[in-house]
Amino acid sequence: MTADPSAPADSRIGIVDMLLLILFMIGIYTHYTLQVSAKIPFPSAPSGVAGMFLLWRRRNDIVPAHLAALLFVVSLYVGSILSANDLSHVGKRFTGLVQITYSLVIGYALFLTIVRANRNQIAHLFLGFCVVILIGCLLEDYAGLRPISDAVRHAIYKAVDVYDADLRDQVLYGRIRPKLFTSEPSAVTFAFTLFSFSWLMVTRTRWAPLKYLVLMTLGIFVMPGPTLLLMIPLLVPYQLLRARSWSPGFVRMALLAVFAIITVAVFYVLGHSVFSERMRDIAEGNDASFFYRVEGPALVARNVIEQHPFAGAGLTGEPFIANEVANVYMRSAAFSSAWNISDISSVLTNYFWLHWIYLGLVWGTVVLAGLSLWLKILGVPSVPFCWMVWVGLGQASGAYVGPTTWTVLLLSGACAVLADRDWARAALAPAFPYPRPYLRSKSLHPQPALPPSGV
Repeated sequence: MTADPSAPADSRIGIVDMLLLILFMIGIYTHYTLQVSAKIPFPSAPSGVAGMFLLWRRRNDIVPAHLAALLFVVSLYVGSILSANDLSHVGKRFTGLVQITYSLVIGYALFLTIVRANRNQIAHLFLGFCVVILIGCLLEDYAGLRPISDAVRHAIYKAVDVYDADLRDQVLYGRIRPKLFTSEPSAVTFAFTLFSFSWLMVTRTRWAPLKYLVLMTLGIFVMPGPTLLLMIPLLVPYQLLRARSWSPGFVRMALLAVFAIITVAVFYVLGHSVFSERMRDIAEGNDASFFYRVEGPALVARNVIEQHPFAGAGLTGEPFIANEVANVYMRSAAFSSAWNISDISSVLTNYFWLHWIYLGLVWGTVVLAGLSLWLKILGVPSVPFCWMVWVGLGQASGAYVGPTTWTVLLLSGACAVLADRDWARAALAPAFPYPRPYLRSKSLHPQPALPPSGV
């Protein structure tokens, strides 16, 4: 599954696989969860169903080395659980182990399917999702779809009022943000960001980054939310992937550094202009959502690493550190005592920091190394690229053991394989623009004259 330039350029997957990919992404978009038992949920159930079928359909593509590396990663998680303090929470941590194993397995099935596809197929798939989200949000805002969307949301999600910040949105954005059959507006913007970037990775269209920014602009207009600004820094790993063939190396790194600085500057300017009201609330400590997604989890991760550096709190170990989380939040100047922190899992919504909260510094580093080894064995052309994408999108998503977290990692790896395969093939193509038969013509390659007869 490497980015082999000799791989067939016109490989395609069938309609059944495409339909299963659509179902998989619907699960990632909705986060619809079924409760298998009182303690074991079935997160992103449509993704799980599609993932199992995809795994069966790709059973002949499963390489023993892939499977061995996956089992090695799972064994590392087992080791982290057994190393964590207070074994009375081992049952809860085992539930987390089941969930992350499920998430990694269906993510692997997604990877095997994507790398079998044609780049145009995958580009059309994700662009189609982006267009559907844009049109759906417009219909919700201007064509009366909101009552239907809200009715579906109230039917499929446990809470009656899943999202209760409509008044705040009206103050900040001048209108109620679309939710489009999801639990909250941030789920819509996160999915749009993920699908747009996936399209950027695999599209063959010219001026793709510019068109990507047009998608971002449309998204900000239709579904305003700061998550969409993550589309700008994601251009940095995209350039890292594209720049792998640039040489010499120091020139490549210098150009990437300049591009990163420009990207950060643009991100800052847009953040303080398009979302000036939201940024002011963040600066004044009045934005609970930002605190729970970025500031709070980082503070808790630092505290956990100081208190439990070896194995952290353990997978899904929020009950073990509930008091510590409350104390860390209360001590923060950015935290308001009016905010509710009774549900610890809902106030730690950043899967990057949850990695360190759950695993600690030592096991966290070991597991990252194991996952990187797995990505390398899968044939991903740039492991740092995958981690940069994973960290970037982690600032807008939690649920470390859920499918979304590992879909981000493995989807970025699969799209990188598709793109790198084409770039490698292009790099090996002859630079001379004429067809090979013409190159062999006598006019371009005259034969040496034969010596005179008798000599």
